[in-house]
This record gives sequence, structure tokens and C-alpha cells, in this order.
Amino acid sequence: MRKLAVLLAVAIGGFAQQRDFLTADEIDQVREAQEPNARLKLYIHFARQRMSMLQQFLSKEKPGRSALIHDALEDYTHIIEAIDTVADDALKRKVAIDLGMKEVAAAEGEMLAILKKIEDSEPKDVSRYEFALKNAIDTTSDSKELSDEDLSARGVAVAAKEAKDKEEKEALLSPKEKAEKQTSRKDGQSGPSQASAQIEEYTLGRTLRSNPDPRTCSSESHFDSQHCFRRLGGGELSPLESL
Repeated sequence: MRKLAVLLAVAIGGFAQQRDFLTADEIDQVREAQEPNARLKLYIHFARQRMSMLQQFLSKEKPGRSALIHDALEDYTHIIEAIDTVADDALKRKVAIDLGMKEVAAAEGEMLAILKKIEDSEPKDVSRYEFALKNAIDTTSDSKELSDEDLSARGVAVAAKEAKDKEEKEALLSPKEKAEKQTSRKDGQSGPSQASAQIEEYTLGRTLRSNPDPRTCSSESHFDSQHCFRRLGGGELSPLESL
């Protein structure tokens, strides 16, 4: 269900101007929260704020409210997706996120209940944001399942998926590209790992595209959320302060 919703959203979004789902101030706060647990808690704070806005919009019947409700639902959904991205990235780097995930799991349970209650109440204008509401419910439900999962098991699953994705990408290489890659490895010039060498456009990538900076997000950068990170010695990630 969620996969279908995501595909439809991408198809629809391709014809519309993409909108940032965090404010400029929130983006700055995310930049400052480099530690994964702190960032997870910050995203939950933002998600709760969107939920509060949603409830306020629903409490008053006034012209134009359906558009506000739709945007609040979309922003909320992207924030939940960002939470999954931060958690998976931390697990890849074997960073403990027990504290952050404990808060995430509890909050997602509360917010999922609110969303389902809204759906059951069948607001008069629900047809105008029904898709966004269902997507928010599905995304929260899927994320909560991950949040409730044992972190060790999730870490193994994340690593297995990363390895599989790497194999699939290497299988698509031409013989010439494979030979060049082998030569590069032998010369000790393989550079960053597969995960960091590619620019992965996660949920918040739209903000970077709408505010490009030629000094950031190079082909040797990895970005998670709004931020570009460059792989440093020892496999650690640090923020590019120029953002």
C-alpha cells in the first residue's frame, strides 16, 4: 500500500513545484543537531508540531482549510520518512540510537492513533486530502514497526540491504567500468565507500536543490536530510559548515 502511495506521490509531484517541508529555522536546528539521537528527537518535535497544526485546522471550518490540512499532512509524512533515514544511517555507522528510538516509537504510536481518529471521523472535506491522510497513516505505521524492531536486527537488515543494493549497482556496470573500478581498487584509489560516494536523495533533498551551493554535495559527498557530509578518515561523517 505504502509503495503504491509513494509511486503515485512521485508521479503527481513531478508535475508540481516541490515545496520545502521544514522552515528555515527548523533547517538550522537540524544542522546543529549532528548527534543522531538529538536529531531523532528534534524530528519528533517537528512532527508533533505538524500534528498540532493539523488538529487546529480541522477544528475550524473555514474556506481554504483543506489546502492547509493537505500541506500539514505532507510535511508530517516527510518528517517521519526523515526519521527512518536518520535511524538507518546511524545503524550503518554502528552508532547507538536507543534513546532516540525509544522516544520515536512512543511518539509515533500517539500520532498514529490521532491520524486514524481523523480518518474515522470522516471530515466533510476529506476528499480533498484523503490521499495525503492515508499516506501519512501508512508511513507512520511502517515507521513504527521499524521503531519497535530490535535495533540489532534492524542493523543487520540495513547492512544486508546495503550490500544487496551495492551488488545490483555493480551488476549494471559495463565491462569497461568494472575494469576501471578494479584498477582503481588495486591502486588504492577507490575513495569513499559506496554509501558515501553516491549522492542519495533522501526526503529533505529538495531543499538543497532549491538552494544549491556549488561548494556542497559533490560526487564525493553523502547527504542525509538537508545536509551534505563528506567522508573523513576513519569512516566518520562530519558536516560541511558551508551549508
